[in-house]
Amino acid sequence: MEDAQLVQDFRGGNHRAFNKLVTRWQNRIHHFAYRFFASSDDAAEITQKTFIKAYQKLDTLEDVNKFGSWIYTIANNLCMDELKRAGRKRATSYEALKVAPQTENATPADGSVLRNEGLVLLHKALLQLPVDQRVVVIMKEYEGLTFREIAEILDEPENTVKSRLYYGLSALKKTFDSWNINKEVFDYE
Repeated sequence: MEDAQLVQDFRGGNHRAFNKLVTRWQNRIHHFAYRFFASSDDAAEITQKTFIKAYQKLDTLEDVNKFGSWIYTIANNLCMDELKRAGRKRATSYEALKVAPQTENATPADGSVLRNEGLVLLHKALLQLPVDQRVVVIMKEYEGLTFREIAEILDEPENTVKSRLYYGLSALKKTFDSWNINKEVFDYE
């Protein structure tokens, strides 16, 4: 069943439809928030708040076909609010990153130690990006969203999104170069 149909069913009084939306989207929203903060606790909190807000505001969604963009918008806004509330850029320790959960695209935990260390370094590098670049890199490279979807979520022109991706990826490359890390760390199997 499509998201749009589930939204319409929920609006029609079928509360199980919302549970299906949560089941379908919770891992994606959790991964997005985790990549944003590199903290399982923060990601879980943002995920929970995202779905609470979505439940409360689902009747305000104008185009039911854009549920995905809408839910990412909520999650992104909550991440930004958390940064403002905390009044810091969220420095996460290397030790906290070591226990980073595997993402859906990662190899199993009993796979390569080198692969796990590569993920730790990637999260650490992402945290060093300016927030506006970090969110675009996460949405494009890890969530697989299109430039148009990202522009809609962030309420920014597509060219701005493309520019932020370019500068974010360039900054990541410079960071990895300064750490003397090459792509084999991430391609190791």
